Amino acid sequence: MGINKVILLGNVGKDPKVTYYDGGNCVAQVSLATTERGYTLQNGTQVPDRTEWHNLIFRNRLGEVVDKYVHKGDKLYVEGKIYTRSYDDQSGIKRYVTEIFVDNMEMLSPKSTTPAPQPVQAQPASYRPAQPQETPAQESPADDLPF
Repeated sequence: MGINKVILLGNVGKDPKVTYYDGGNCVAQVSLATTERGYTLQNGTQVPDRTEWHNLIFRNRLGEVVDKYVHKGDKLYVEGKIYTRSYDDQSGIKRYVTEIFVDNMEMLSPKSTTPAPQPVQAQPASYRPAQPQETPAQESPADDLPF
């Protein structure tokens, strides 16, 4: 018996590529970057950060969630299975692709928030706004736009 389980925590490299098929099936593809931080050896040698890129595949309902909510730069935690497939390129050379078929995902980036509207205070009954004063009309730079 074997176990095929992958756990990744990383950042989305670009917006998902999502395809909807007949019958309502959905497949979303995402590239995820995981980075191991660099360090310094005892002899002073610097070991730089190391970034790995992973091809993630989300299917059906999870793919729809990715389509709606996941964007470039978001932080994701995913669990899935690793699969490798091969194909022959245009030159006839056999190429291999390793993909993670995601079973579970948690979005770790904070939700984007729009600024809350400022509260409006009621004015006292005796308040009257100042009357606008007449000023000579000036030509606005927007008046000469072609649309």
